[in-house]
Formats: sequence, C-alpha cells, structure tokens
Amino acid sequence: MIAHLDGEFETVDYEGSRCCIVYDNSENEEYPLHWHNALELIMPLDGDFTAVCGGKKYRIGELEMLLIPPGTLHSLEAAPGHRLIMLLDSNTLTGNPALAELMPLISEPLLVTAAEDRELLETLKRTMEDIYILYSEFGVFAEVRIFLHVISMLIRISESRHAAAVLDEDLRTNKFRSIIRYIDSNYMNDIDLDDLAARAGYSRYHFSRIFKKYCGTTFITFLNRRRIRAAEVLLTGGGQPVTSIAMQVGFSSLTTFNRVFKEQKGMTPSEFRRLYKPYD
Repeated sequence: MIAHLDGEFETVDYEGSRCCIVYDNSENEEYPLHWHNALELIMPLDGDFTAVCGGKKYRIGELEMLLIPPGTLHSLEAAPGHRLIMLLDSNTLTGNPALAELMPLISEPLLVTAAEDRELLETLKRTMEDIYILYSEFGVFAEVRIFLHVISMLIRISESRHAAAVLDEDLRTNKFRSIIRYIDSNYMNDIDLDDLAARAGYSRYHFSRIFKKYCGTTFITFLNRRRIRAAEVLLTGGGQPVTSIAMQVGFSSLTTFNRVFKEQKGMTPSEFRRLYKPYD
C-alpha cells in the first residue's frame, strides 16, 4: 500500500490530477512508521485493526473509524480482515475559510467508536462505501462528489461530538466560533492571547480553559499549526526564501519558525521543501 517511502516520509502517488486514493485493503502485513501530507481515514469492514499514532495505540473496531491528520507519524499493525483506507490531499481542506470550524477535528488523531454513536457509524460506513464506488468508477464529477462526501462526514462527526459533550454555555454561542474564524484570517499577524480573550469577553484564564476544551489543544499550539499549514503551501508553491515565508505566516524569527516547524513536521522547512521540490 505504501508505494514511495523515503525514510519516514511517504510520497502519496495520486493518479493523474486526482486528490485522493481509496484502498479496498485486505492485506495482512505491517506498515512501518511513516507520515504523509494527506488526511487518512481508516474503517475496518471485517475484523479489528490497530494503528499507532504519535506513540499512542488506537484499536479500531469493526465499522469504527480512525482519522489520522496530515503530518502525523503513524504505523499500522498486521491484521487479517478487510478495511477501507482513504488518503485525501490535505490541500483540499486547508486554507479554505469556510472549513475553518472543521480544522480542530483533524488536528489530532480521532477515533469514532460504536460506544459513542452507532447511528453515526452506520452513516459513515455507507458514505465510505459510496466514496469507494465513486473512486473506482471515476465518472463525471467523481472528485467533486468525493470531496463533498468527506466534508459531510467531518460535519457529521463534529456535530455528534458537540451534541454528546456537556459543554459550557459559552461553547454554544457564535462568539467563540468567531474567534476561530478570526485566527484563521489573521494568523499571519501578532495575535496576543490577552487581546483575543478580551475580544471574546473572557478573562485570560477562562478563555484558555474554554479554548482547550473546544479545540483540544492550547491557543498557541492551534495558532502555530495554522501558521505551519500556511507555510507548507508557500514552501511547495514557489522559490521564496525560508526567512520570508516565516515572516509571512506570522513568526517573528527564523529560529522560532524552524523549531516549531520541526516539532510539527519532524524536519526543517528546507528539508520539507526538498521533499516536494527535489529538483529545484
């Protein structure tokens, strides 16, 4: 299933101009530690499956689903059975303001279990099967329909998670969602936590607590992830100096940019650029 592996980096070999690959996988073999720039969705149809993401083991039950974010180091254990595995180019998701509220959902590995919402999983199963048919037949507008199916699944998962959680009243207001959209539109500027908390009408402590509950991570980590996603696009899309890119996406120094980039991607910005543009 892994076609091109350079160290731990997998180059996903999308066919032609397509933006996804869907595997009908029944191979009983181990896939070594690797990462790629694709969102990966795994749904076992027959038998359990196990993935290790960032050192944490995820046991995926039959008809459950694991979402593995782009850039996540992971391995897949050998197991008999049958599962659908989808790789979606993350560039189809990142940088689109309309999808900003879905980004926290794919910032960390996410396992959707039968214990949480069996009805949701039935919907996800049907959608994954529809995606596989569209991918296999590749008719008119197949890529568009696949993309819409993926967005639909992410929305359903997000809605289910919000409905199941006992959230503060603060999280049910449009005010906090507007903060996420504000960060997505202004990540390249100097966004101060105190100013952002004041914009939302909270104290620094209360804002930090709600932010982590809503996004699953701290404000600075969320902000840096958004900046690194923007940097990836610039690094692969032209020949701008790394220093210039660091400043464009909101980092005040090249040293900080290099450190944060390596923490998130496991390599320096220059190494990342060479992986995507090896002949430049």
